[in-house]
Amino acid sequence: MDAVPFVRMQNISKTYPGVKALDGVSLEIRRGEIHALVGENGAGKSTLIKILAGVLKPDPGGSFEIEGRPVELRNALDANRRGISVNYQDISLFPNLTVAENITLGRDAAGWLSRVKWKDVRRRAQQALACLGVELDLAAPLEELSIARQQLVSIARALSFDAKLIVLDEPTSTLSAGEIRHLFQVIRELRESGISILFVSHKMDELFAIAERFTVLRDGRFVGCYGREELDEARLISLMVGREVRYHRENRPDREWGGVVLEVKGLSKQGHFKDIHFSVRAGEILGLTGLVGSGRTELAHALFGLTRPDAGEIRLGGRPLRLKSPRDAVRHGIAYVPESRQLQGLVLTQSVKHNLTLAVLRRMMNRLRLLEPKREAELARDSIARLGIRPGRPEMQAGQLSGGNQQKVVVAKWLAASPKLLIVDEPTNGVDVGAKAEIHRLLRELAASGIAILLISSELPEVLAVSHRILVMRRGRLVGEFDGAQATQEAIMEKALMGEPAGAAPKGADAG
Repeated sequence: MDAVPFVRMQNISKTYPGVKALDGVSLEIRRGEIHALVGENGAGKSTLIKILAGVLKPDPGGSFEIEGRPVELRNALDANRRGISVNYQDISLFPNLTVAENITLGRDAAGWLSRVKWKDVRRRAQQALACLGVELDLAAPLEELSIARQQLVSIARALSFDAKLIVLDEPTSTLSAGEIRHLFQVIRELRESGISILFVSHKMDELFAIAERFTVLRDGRFVGCYGREELDEARLISLMVGREVRYHRENRPDREWGGVVLEVKGLSKQGHFKDIHFSVRAGEILGLTGLVGSGRTELAHALFGLTRPDAGEIRLGGRPLRLKSPRDAVRHGIAYVPESRQLQGLVLTQSVKHNLTLAVLRRMMNRLRLLEPKREAELARDSIARLGIRPGRPEMQAGQLSGGNQQKVVVAKWLAASPKLLIVDEPTNGVDVGAKAEIHRLLRELAASGIAILLISSELPEVLAVSHRILVMRRGRLVGEFDGAQATQEAIMEKALMGEPAGAAPKGADAG
Protein backbone atom coordinates (compact mmCIF):
# COMPACT_ATOMS: atom_id res chain seq x y z
CA MET A 1 0.00 0.00 0.00
CA ASP A 2 1.33 3.48 -0.91
CA ALA A 3 3.07 5.27 1.99
CA VAL A 4 1.43 8.59 1.06
CA PRO A 5 -2.23 8.59 2.15
CA PHE A 6 -4.86 9.81 -0.27
CA VAL A 7 -6.23 12.27 2.32
CA ARG A 8 -4.47 13.71 5.35
CA MET A 9 -6.28 16.29 7.49
CA GLN A 10 -4.54 17.58 10.62
CA ASN A 11 -5.65 20.00 13.35
CA ILE A 12 -8.94 20.77 11.57
CA SER A 13 -11.29 23.09 13.47
CA LYS A 14 -14.63 24.68 12.64
CA THR A 15 -16.29 27.37 14.71
CA TYR A 16 -19.85 28.67 14.49
CA PRO A 17 -21.20 31.54 16.60
CA GLY A 18 -21.19 30.16 20.13
CA VAL A 19 -20.30 26.61 19.06
CA LYS A 20 -16.99 24.87 18.29
CA ALA A 21 -18.13 22.01 16.04
CA LEU A 22 -14.58 20.68 15.47
CA ASP A 23 -11.53 21.25 17.64
CA GLY A 24 -8.17 20.03 16.30
CA VAL A 25 -9.44 16.93 14.45
CA SER A 26 -7.26 14.66 12.30
CA LEU A 27 -8.22 12.18 9.60
CA GLU A 28 -5.95 10.06 7.41
CA ILE A 29 -7.36 7.81 4.69
CA ARG A 30 -5.06 5.48 2.80
CA ARG A 31 -5.44 4.51 -0.83
CA GLY A 32 -7.63 1.47 -1.28
CA GLU A 33 -8.85 1.11 2.32
CA ILE A 34 -12.24 1.01 3.97
CA HIS A 35 -12.05 3.53 6.81
CA ALA A 36 -14.80 4.06 9.39
CA LEU A 37 -15.60 7.47 10.85
CA VAL A 38 -17.48 6.99 14.12
CA GLY A 39 -18.82 9.03 17.01
CA GLU A 40 -22.05 10.01 18.70
CA ASN A 41 -24.52 12.35 17.01
CA GLY A 42 -23.08 15.81 17.51
CA ALA A 43 -19.49 14.51 17.63
CA GLY A 44 -18.58 16.46 14.48
CA LYS A 45 -18.71 13.74 11.81
CA SER A 46 -21.05 15.64 9.48
CA THR A 47 -19.03 18.84 9.79
CA LEU A 48 -15.79 17.00 8.97
CA ILE A 49 -17.41 15.31 5.96
CA LYS A 50 -18.64 18.68 4.66
CA ILE A 51 -15.12 20.09 4.93
CA LEU A 52 -13.77 17.03 3.12
CA ALA A 53 -16.45 17.54 0.44
CA GLY A 54 -15.65 21.24 -0.04
CA VAL A 55 -19.05 22.35 1.28
CA LEU A 56 -17.56 24.04 4.36
CA LYS A 57 -14.26 25.80 4.88
CA PRO A 58 -12.31 25.00 8.06
CA ASP A 59 -10.93 27.61 10.45
CA PRO A 60 -7.38 28.81 9.69
CA GLY A 61 -4.54 26.87 11.24
CA GLY A 62 -5.06 23.28 10.12
CA SER A 63 -3.65 21.39 7.14
CA PHE A 64 -5.43 19.48 4.38
CA GLU A 65 -3.53 17.35 1.86
CA ILE A 66 -4.70 15.22 -1.04
CA GLU A 67 -2.12 12.77 -2.39
CA GLY A 68 0.57 14.57 -0.42
CA ARG A 69 -0.18 18.05 -1.77
CA PRO A 70 -1.73 20.88 0.27
CA VAL A 71 -5.18 21.87 -0.97
CA GLU A 72 -7.83 24.46 -0.21
CA LEU A 73 -11.15 23.29 -1.61
CA ARG A 74 -13.27 26.15 -2.91
CA ASN A 75 -16.52 24.21 -3.29
CA ALA A 76 -18.03 20.77 -3.80
CA LEU A 77 -17.22 20.76 -7.52
CA ASP A 78 -13.58 21.38 -6.68
CA ALA A 79 -13.64 18.34 -4.36
CA ASN A 80 -15.23 16.24 -7.14
CA ARG A 81 -12.49 17.23 -9.55
CA ARG A 82 -9.89 16.07 -7.02
CA GLY A 83 -11.56 12.68 -6.70
CA ILE A 84 -13.74 13.09 -3.60
CA SER A 85 -17.41 12.12 -3.78
CA VAL A 86 -19.91 12.10 -0.91
CA ASN A 87 -23.05 9.96 -0.82
CA TYR A 88 -25.21 11.48 1.89
CA GLN A 89 -27.75 9.55 3.97
CA ASP A 90 -30.67 11.22 2.16
CA ILE A 91 -29.67 10.31 -1.39
CA SER A 92 -29.01 13.56 -3.24
CA LEU A 93 -30.20 12.61 -6.71
CA PHE A 94 -33.06 13.68 -8.97
CA PRO A 95 -36.03 11.29 -8.79
CA ASN A 96 -37.64 12.63 -11.98
CA LEU A 97 -34.51 12.11 -14.11
CA THR A 98 -33.42 8.80 -15.64
CA VAL A 99 -30.72 6.53 -14.29
CA ALA A 100 -28.34 7.61 -17.04
CA GLU A 101 -29.02 11.32 -16.46
CA ASN A 102 -28.43 11.02 -12.72
CA ILE A 103 -25.12 9.21 -13.23
CA THR A 104 -23.70 11.71 -15.70
CA LEU A 105 -25.38 14.99 -14.74
CA GLY A 106 -22.82 17.78 -14.41
CA ARG A 107 -20.04 15.99 -16.25
CA ASP A 108 -18.78 17.83 -19.32
CA ALA A 109 -21.84 20.07 -19.24
CA ALA A 110 -22.80 21.38 -22.63
CA GLY A 111 -22.85 25.10 -23.41
CA TRP A 112 -26.02 27.10 -23.99
CA LEU A 113 -26.09 26.35 -27.71
CA SER A 114 -24.69 22.80 -27.49
CA ARG A 115 -26.72 19.66 -27.76
CA VAL A 116 -26.51 16.87 -25.24
CA LYS A 117 -24.76 13.86 -26.73
CA TRP A 118 -27.14 11.21 -25.47
CA LYS A 119 -25.06 8.40 -26.91
CA ASP A 120 -22.13 9.52 -24.74
CA VAL A 121 -24.41 9.90 -21.72
CA ARG A 122 -25.63 6.31 -22.04
CA ARG A 123 -22.11 4.99 -22.69
CA ARG A 124 -20.63 6.66 -19.61
CA ALA A 125 -23.53 5.57 -17.44
CA GLN A 126 -23.21 1.99 -18.67
CA GLN A 127 -19.47 1.99 -17.99
CA ALA A 128 -20.00 3.23 -14.44
CA LEU A 129 -22.63 0.58 -13.71
CA ALA A 130 -20.41 -2.11 -15.27
CA CYS A 131 -17.69 -1.23 -12.75
CA LEU A 132 -20.19 -2.20 -10.02
CA GLY A 133 -21.35 -5.34 -11.83
CA VAL A 134 -24.88 -3.92 -11.93
CA GLU A 135 -27.41 -3.91 -14.77
CA LEU A 136 -30.12 -1.25 -14.68
CA ASP A 137 -32.51 0.23 -17.23
CA LEU A 138 -30.72 3.45 -18.15
CA ALA A 139 -33.99 5.04 -19.32
CA ALA A 140 -35.92 4.28 -16.11
CA PRO A 141 -36.81 7.26 -13.90
CA LEU A 142 -34.83 7.04 -10.66
CA GLU A 143 -38.01 7.20 -8.54
CA GLU A 144 -39.06 3.81 -9.91
CA LEU A 145 -36.00 2.13 -8.39
CA SER A 146 -35.73 0.70 -4.88
CA ILE A 147 -33.68 2.64 -2.32
CA ALA A 148 -30.92 0.02 -2.61
CA ARG A 149 -30.68 0.51 -6.37
CA GLN A 150 -30.76 4.29 -5.97
CA GLN A 151 -27.78 3.88 -3.62
CA LEU A 152 -25.91 2.00 -6.37
CA VAL A 153 -26.78 4.73 -8.88
CA SER A 154 -25.28 7.26 -6.48
CA ILE A 155 -22.06 5.22 -6.26
CA ALA A 156 -22.01 4.80 -10.04
CA ARG A 157 -22.26 8.58 -10.35
CA ALA A 158 -19.15 8.90 -8.17
CA LEU A 159 -17.31 6.44 -10.42
CA SER A 160 -18.34 8.36 -13.54
CA PHE A 161 -16.50 11.35 -12.05
CA ASP A 162 -13.39 9.18 -11.50
CA ALA A 163 -13.74 9.22 -7.72
CA LYS A 164 -10.74 8.08 -5.72
CA LEU A 165 -12.48 8.46 -2.36
CA ILE A 166 -16.19 7.72 -1.86
CA VAL A 167 -17.83 8.78 1.40
CA LEU A 168 -20.83 6.64 2.37
CA ASP A 169 -22.93 8.29 5.09
CA GLU A 170 -25.29 5.79 6.79
CA PRO A 171 -25.66 3.87 3.49
CA THR A 172 -27.58 0.91 4.97
CA SER A 173 -30.23 2.74 7.02
CA THR A 174 -33.10 1.70 4.72
CA LEU A 175 -31.71 -1.52 3.19
CA SER A 176 -32.68 -5.13 3.80
CA ALA A 177 -30.12 -7.73 4.94
CA GLY A 178 -29.69 -9.04 1.37
CA GLU A 179 -29.24 -5.53 -0.03
CA ILE A 180 -26.63 -4.78 2.64
CA ARG A 181 -24.65 -7.90 1.70
CA HIS A 182 -24.66 -6.83 -1.95
CA LEU A 183 -23.58 -3.29 -1.05
CA PHE A 184 -20.71 -4.64 1.06
CA GLN A 185 -19.61 -6.83 -1.85
CA VAL A 186 -19.57 -3.73 -4.07
CA ILE A 187 -17.57 -1.78 -1.46
CA ARG A 188 -14.95 -4.53 -1.21
CA GLU A 189 -14.63 -4.69 -5.00
CA LEU A 190 -14.12 -0.90 -5.09
CA ARG A 191 -11.38 -1.26 -2.48
CA GLU A 192 -9.67 -3.95 -4.59
CA SER A 193 -9.66 -1.54 -7.53
CA GLY A 194 -7.77 1.02 -5.43
CA ILE A 195 -10.70 3.29 -4.44
CA SER A 196 -10.82 4.46 -0.81
CA ILE A 197 -14.08 4.29 1.14
CA LEU A 198 -14.98 6.41 4.17
CA PHE A 199 -17.83 4.53 5.85
CA VAL A 200 -20.06 6.32 8.38
CA SER A 201 -22.52 4.26 10.42
CA HIS A 202 -23.89 3.77 13.94
CA LYS A 203 -24.39 0.02 13.43
CA MET A 204 -21.64 -1.81 15.28
CA ASP A 205 -21.99 -5.14 13.47
CA GLU A 206 -21.63 -3.44 10.08
CA LEU A 207 -18.63 -1.39 11.15
CA PHE A 208 -16.70 -4.45 12.29
CA ALA A 209 -17.78 -6.42 9.20
CA ILE A 210 -16.50 -3.90 6.66
CA ALA A 211 -13.95 -1.42 8.11
CA GLU A 212 -10.18 -1.86 8.39
CA ARG A 213 -9.45 1.23 10.49
CA PHE A 214 -11.56 3.48 12.70
CA THR A 215 -11.25 7.21 13.37
CA VAL A 216 -13.15 8.13 16.53
CA LEU A 217 -14.54 11.59 17.30
CA ARG A 218 -16.11 12.73 20.57
CA ASP A 219 -17.58 16.17 21.31
CA GLY A 220 -15.88 17.64 18.23
CA ARG A 221 -12.42 16.34 19.20
CA PHE A 222 -10.16 13.64 17.81
CA VAL A 223 -9.99 10.60 20.11
CA GLY A 224 -7.74 8.44 17.96
CA CYS A 225 -7.32 6.18 14.94
CA TYR A 226 -7.41 2.42 15.57
CA GLY A 227 -7.00 -0.76 13.57
CA ARG A 228 -9.85 -3.25 13.67
CA GLU A 229 -7.67 -5.69 15.62
CA GLU A 230 -7.30 -3.11 18.42
CA LEU A 231 -11.03 -2.83 19.07
CA ASP A 232 -14.06 -4.75 20.17
CA GLU A 233 -17.59 -3.37 20.37
CA ALA A 234 -17.40 -2.47 24.06
CA ARG A 235 -14.14 -0.55 23.69
CA LEU A 236 -15.32 1.29 20.57
CA ILE A 237 -18.51 2.41 22.31
CA SER A 238 -16.50 3.56 25.33
CA LEU A 239 -14.17 5.58 23.07
CA MET A 240 -17.15 7.16 21.30
CA VAL A 241 -19.16 8.19 24.35
CA GLY A 242 -16.53 8.40 27.08
CA ARG A 243 -18.41 5.97 29.29
CA GLU A 244 -19.75 2.44 29.31
CA VAL A 245 -23.14 2.08 27.64
CA ARG A 246 -25.04 -1.14 28.20
CA TYR A 247 -27.45 -2.17 25.47
CA HIS A 248 -29.27 -4.95 27.31
CA ARG A 249 -32.75 -5.99 28.23
CA GLU A 250 -34.02 -4.72 31.54
CA ASN A 251 -35.31 -6.87 34.37
CA ARG A 252 -39.10 -6.85 34.09
CA PRO A 253 -40.79 -7.57 37.41
CA ASP A 254 -44.37 -8.79 37.25
CA ARG A 255 -46.69 -5.81 37.00
CA GLU A 256 -50.33 -5.04 36.72
CA TRP A 257 -51.21 -3.89 33.23
CA GLY A 258 -53.91 -1.37 32.53
CA GLY A 259 -56.86 -2.07 30.26
CA VAL A 260 -56.62 -2.81 26.55
CA VAL A 261 -55.95 0.43 24.69
CA LEU A 262 -55.64 -0.82 21.10
CA GLU A 263 -57.29 -3.91 19.67
CA VAL A 264 -56.90 -4.97 16.05
CA LYS A 265 -59.10 -7.68 14.55
CA GLY A 266 -58.68 -9.18 11.07
CA LEU A 267 -57.07 -6.05 9.62
CA SER A 268 -56.11 -6.45 5.95
CA LYS A 269 -54.90 -4.31 3.07
CA GLN A 270 -54.36 -5.90 -0.32
CA GLY A 271 -50.67 -6.32 -1.15
CA HIS A 272 -49.46 -5.14 2.27
CA PHE A 273 -50.86 -7.11 5.21
CA LYS A 274 -53.58 -9.65 5.89
CA ASP A 275 -55.70 -10.87 8.82
CA ILE A 276 -53.81 -9.02 11.56
CA HIS A 277 -54.95 -9.64 15.15
CA PHE A 278 -53.32 -8.19 18.29
CA SER A 279 -53.89 -5.91 21.28
CA VAL A 280 -51.79 -3.49 23.36
CA ARG A 281 -52.50 -2.65 26.99
CA ALA A 282 -51.90 0.55 28.92
CA GLY A 283 -48.31 0.62 30.16
CA GLU A 284 -47.17 -2.08 27.74
CA ILE A 285 -44.49 -1.86 25.05
CA LEU A 286 -45.43 -4.24 22.24
CA GLY A 287 -42.54 -4.86 19.85
CA LEU A 288 -43.29 -5.50 16.17
CA THR A 289 -40.42 -6.78 14.05
CA GLY A 290 -39.70 -8.59 10.78
CA LEU A 291 -37.65 -8.15 7.65
CA VAL A 292 -37.85 -4.99 5.56
CA GLY A 293 -40.96 -5.31 3.38
CA SER A 294 -42.86 -7.52 5.82
CA GLY A 295 -45.68 -4.96 6.10
CA ARG A 296 -44.85 -3.39 9.48
CA THR A 297 -44.79 0.24 8.37
CA GLU A 298 -47.86 -0.20 6.17
CA LEU A 299 -49.71 -1.53 9.22
CA ALA A 300 -48.63 1.52 11.22
CA HIS A 301 -49.93 3.80 8.45
CA ALA A 302 -53.34 2.12 8.66
CA LEU A 303 -53.43 2.51 12.45
CA PHE A 304 -52.67 6.24 12.09
CA GLY A 305 -55.19 6.95 9.33
CA LEU A 306 -52.61 7.49 6.59
CA THR A 307 -54.13 4.64 4.59
CA ARG A 308 -57.45 2.83 4.85
CA PRO A 309 -57.54 -0.94 5.34
CA ASP A 310 -59.72 -3.07 3.08
CA ALA A 311 -61.13 -5.17 5.94
CA GLY A 312 -60.99 -5.67 9.67
CA GLU A 313 -61.54 -3.56 12.74
CA ILE A 314 -59.54 -1.13 14.87
CA ARG A 315 -60.74 -0.52 18.43
CA LEU A 316 -59.38 2.11 20.81
CA GLY A 317 -60.45 1.80 24.43
CA GLY A 318 -63.05 -0.75 23.36
CA ARG A 319 -64.69 1.54 20.79
CA PRO A 320 -64.48 0.87 17.03
CA LEU A 321 -62.60 3.49 15.00
CA ARG A 322 -62.98 4.47 11.37
CA LEU A 323 -59.96 6.62 10.67
CA LYS A 324 -60.29 8.81 7.60
CA SER A 325 -57.10 10.79 8.21
CA PRO A 326 -54.24 11.31 10.69
CA ARG A 327 -56.32 14.17 12.16
CA ASP A 328 -58.91 11.59 13.20
CA ALA A 329 -56.19 9.47 14.79
CA VAL A 330 -54.76 12.41 16.76
CA ARG A 331 -58.23 13.43 17.92
CA HIS A 332 -58.78 9.92 19.33
CA GLY A 333 -55.40 9.87 21.12
CA ILE A 334 -53.10 8.08 18.65
CA ALA A 335 -49.61 9.49 17.97
CA TYR A 336 -47.12 8.29 15.35
CA VAL A 337 -43.34 8.79 15.25
CA PRO A 338 -42.52 7.88 11.61
CA GLU A 339 -39.56 5.94 10.25
CA SER A 340 -38.00 9.02 8.63
CA ARG A 341 -37.88 11.91 11.07
CA GLN A 342 -36.36 14.24 8.48
CA LEU A 343 -38.88 13.59 5.70
CA GLN A 344 -42.02 12.87 7.73
CA GLY A 345 -41.49 13.88 11.36
CA LEU A 346 -40.00 17.38 11.30
CA VAL A 347 -40.05 20.67 9.44
CA LEU A 348 -36.27 20.99 9.35
CA THR A 349 -36.21 24.67 8.39
CA GLN A 350 -38.49 25.65 11.29
CA SER A 351 -37.44 26.19 14.88
CA VAL A 352 -37.48 23.53 17.58
CA LYS A 353 -40.25 25.54 19.25
CA HIS A 354 -42.50 25.51 16.18
CA ASN A 355 -41.93 21.79 15.65
CA LEU A 356 -42.78 21.00 19.27
CA THR A 357 -46.18 22.70 19.01
CA LEU A 358 -47.28 21.42 15.59
CA ALA A 359 -49.56 18.70 16.99
CA VAL A 360 -51.35 21.09 19.41
CA LEU A 361 -51.61 24.33 17.46
CA ARG A 362 -55.23 24.89 18.51
CA ARG A 363 -54.17 24.91 22.15
CA MET A 364 -51.61 27.57 21.34
CA MET A 365 -54.26 29.98 19.97
CA ASN A 366 -56.26 32.68 21.70
CA ARG A 367 -59.94 33.50 21.22
CA LEU A 368 -59.15 35.28 17.98
CA ARG A 369 -57.45 32.10 16.70
CA LEU A 370 -54.08 33.81 16.73
CA LEU A 371 -50.98 32.01 17.93
CA GLU A 372 -49.98 32.96 21.47
CA PRO A 373 -46.15 33.21 21.60
CA LYS A 374 -46.09 32.88 25.39
CA ARG A 375 -48.01 29.58 25.36
CA GLU A 376 -45.81 28.26 22.58
CA ALA A 377 -42.62 29.26 24.40
CA GLU A 378 -43.82 27.71 27.66
CA LEU A 379 -44.68 24.38 26.03
CA ALA A 380 -41.33 24.35 24.21
CA ARG A 381 -39.38 24.99 27.43
CA ASP A 382 -41.28 22.24 29.26
CA SER A 383 -40.75 19.73 26.42
CA ILE A 384 -37.05 20.51 26.10
CA ALA A 385 -36.57 20.02 29.84
CA ARG A 386 -38.70 16.86 30.02
CA LEU A 387 -36.87 15.02 27.23
CA GLY A 388 -33.42 16.55 27.72
CA ILE A 389 -33.24 18.00 24.20
CA ARG A 390 -29.77 19.45 23.56
CA PRO A 391 -28.91 22.17 22.96
CA GLY A 392 -31.94 23.54 24.81
CA ARG A 393 -32.51 26.46 22.44
CA PRO A 394 -36.15 26.75 21.30
CA GLU A 395 -35.32 29.14 18.45
CA MET A 396 -32.69 26.83 16.90
CA GLN A 397 -33.61 25.24 13.56
CA ALA A 398 -34.61 21.59 13.96
CA GLY A 399 -32.32 20.65 11.07
CA GLN A 400 -29.29 21.80 13.06
CA LEU A 401 -29.84 19.26 15.85
CA SER A 402 -28.13 15.88 16.00
CA GLY A 403 -30.15 12.84 14.93
CA GLY A 404 -30.85 11.73 18.49
CA ASN A 405 -32.12 15.15 19.53
CA GLN A 406 -34.22 15.45 16.37
CA GLN A 407 -35.88 12.18 17.36
CA LYS A 408 -36.57 13.55 20.84
CA VAL A 409 -38.27 16.58 19.26
CA VAL A 410 -40.57 14.30 17.23
CA VAL A 411 -41.48 12.30 20.34
CA ALA A 412 -42.00 15.47 22.40
CA LYS A 413 -44.27 16.92 19.70
CA TRP A 414 -46.64 13.98 20.09
CA LEU A 415 -46.40 13.81 23.87
CA ALA A 416 -47.77 17.35 23.95
CA ALA A 417 -50.99 15.88 22.51
CA SER A 418 -51.31 13.52 25.54
CA PRO A 419 -51.74 10.31 23.48
CA LYS A 420 -53.21 7.06 24.72
CA LEU A 421 -51.29 5.08 22.08
CA LEU A 422 -47.81 5.94 20.78
CA ILE A 423 -46.61 4.20 17.61
CA VAL A 424 -42.85 4.51 17.07
CA ASP A 425 -41.35 3.25 13.80
CA GLU A 426 -37.56 2.61 13.89
CA PRO A 427 -37.12 5.03 16.84
CA THR A 428 -33.31 4.90 16.88
CA ASN A 429 -32.59 4.74 13.15
CA GLY A 430 -29.40 6.72 12.47
CA VAL A 431 -28.72 7.70 16.09
CA ASP A 432 -25.68 6.80 18.16
CA VAL A 433 -25.46 4.30 20.99
CA GLY A 434 -25.70 6.95 23.70
CA ALA A 435 -28.84 8.46 22.17
CA LYS A 436 -30.29 4.95 21.74
CA ALA A 437 -29.95 4.31 25.46
CA GLU A 438 -31.67 7.64 26.21
CA ILE A 439 -34.56 6.91 23.82
CA HIS A 440 -35.02 3.43 25.30
CA ARG A 441 -35.13 4.95 28.79
CA LEU A 442 -37.71 7.48 27.58
CA LEU A 443 -39.91 4.75 26.07
CA ARG A 444 -39.85 2.81 29.33
CA GLU A 445 -40.78 5.95 31.29
CA LEU A 446 -43.67 6.70 28.93
CA ALA A 447 -44.97 3.15 29.29
CA ALA A 448 -44.67 3.38 33.08
CA SER A 449 -46.84 6.52 32.92
CA GLY A 450 -49.64 4.46 31.35
CA ILE A 451 -49.16 5.08 27.61
CA ALA A 452 -49.54 2.02 25.37
CA ILE A 453 -46.59 1.78 22.95
CA LEU A 454 -46.29 -0.08 19.64
CA LEU A 455 -42.56 -0.28 18.87
CA ILE A 456 -41.63 -1.15 15.27
CA SER A 457 -37.95 -1.95 14.76
CA SER A 458 -35.60 -3.98 12.56
CA GLU A 459 -32.94 -4.07 15.29
CA LEU A 460 -33.49 -7.21 17.31
CA PRO A 461 -31.29 -6.11 20.25
CA GLU A 462 -33.51 -3.03 20.52
CA VAL A 463 -36.73 -5.04 20.37
CA LEU A 464 -35.42 -7.41 23.05
CA ALA A 465 -34.16 -4.56 25.23
CA VAL A 466 -37.42 -2.64 25.40
CA SER A 467 -40.43 -4.82 24.57
CA HIS A 468 -42.69 -6.62 27.03
CA ARG A 469 -44.14 -8.74 24.20
CA ILE A 470 -42.87 -9.23 20.66
CA LEU A 471 -44.81 -9.91 17.45
CA VAL A 472 -43.08 -11.06 14.24
CA MET A 473 -44.35 -10.30 10.72
CA ARG A 474 -43.48 -12.07 7.48
CA ARG A 475 -44.97 -11.33 4.06
CA GLY A 476 -47.75 -9.26 5.55
CA ARG A 477 -48.83 -11.85 8.13
CA LEU A 478 -48.20 -12.26 11.86
CA VAL A 479 -46.15 -15.44 12.24
CA GLY A 480 -45.05 -15.44 15.87
CA GLU A 481 -45.48 -13.99 19.35
CA PHE A 482 -42.90 -14.04 22.16
CA ASP A 483 -42.66 -13.00 25.76
CA GLY A 484 -40.08 -10.21 25.82
CA ALA A 485 -38.20 -11.64 28.79
CA GLN A 486 -37.84 -15.11 27.23
CA ALA A 487 -37.32 -14.38 23.53
CA THR A 488 -33.99 -14.83 21.71
CA GLN A 489 -32.66 -13.27 18.53
CA GLU A 490 -32.35 -16.71 16.96
CA ALA A 491 -35.99 -17.64 17.61
CA ILE A 492 -37.27 -14.29 16.31
CA MET A 493 -35.11 -14.44 13.17
CA GLU A 494 -36.26 -17.99 12.42
CA LYS A 495 -39.86 -16.78 12.46
CA ALA A 496 -39.00 -13.70 10.36
CA LEU A 497 -37.32 -15.87 7.72
CA MET A 498 -39.47 -19.00 7.64
CA GLY A 499 -42.49 -18.57 9.92
CA GLU A 500 -46.03 -19.27 8.80
CA PRO A 501 -49.18 -17.95 10.47
CA ALA A 502 -51.35 -20.37 12.39
CA GLY A 503 -53.75 -22.06 9.98
CA ALA A 504 -51.96 -20.47 7.01
CA ALA A 505 -52.92 -21.22 3.44
CA PRO A 506 -50.31 -22.81 1.17
CA LYS A 507 -47.27 -20.66 0.40
CA GLY A 508 -47.95 -17.92 -2.09
CA ALA A 509 -51.52 -17.42 -0.94
CA ASP A 510 -50.75 -14.76 1.65
CA ALA A 511 -50.29 -11.00 1.28
CA GLY A 512 -47.30 -9.91 -0.75
